[in-house]
Amino acid sequence: MLSKTFSLFHVFARQKKEQAKRALTRQEWVNADRIVLIFLLLATIVGAIIFS
Repeated sequence: MLSKTFSLFHVFARQKKEQAKRALTRQEWVNADRIVLIFLLLATIVGAIIFS
């Protein structure tokens, strides 16, 4: 039997307003790339230690 249960998440679901999306600046792209490359470097080092 299917029943509708009360959920607090449903009450707050539609209250958030849409924010206008903006394009990333060149500096934000550079910072994001640096973070990703540092993460990949660390993951490579950890993987080499684990699998060696």
